[in-house]
Amino acid sequence: MVSLAWVEETIKGKLPDARVQVIDLTGGGDHLEATVISAEFEGKTRVKQHQMVYGALQEAMSSEAIHALALKTYTPEAWNKAGQR
Repeated sequence: MVSLAWVEETIKGKLPDARVQVIDLTGGGDHLEATVISAEFEGKTRVKQHQMVYGALQEAMSSEAIHALALKTYTPEAWNKAGQR
């Protein structure tokens, strides 16, 4: 199990400009959902965006400290178009 703050900071370590929100879906600390907004996603497919985030968390994912991670990734422009703040 990892802390939500650790997940957020680890993603920001890979994507320094990212806005990150992490929630625990089950209360067990290993089924998480992360929303990540980053300009680094510009011009990249959704699959590539997710690979960038998973890459940051590779060790936690491979050790099963994180069992499941649902991702929502946005560029800042896509985030604004979605009406999010």
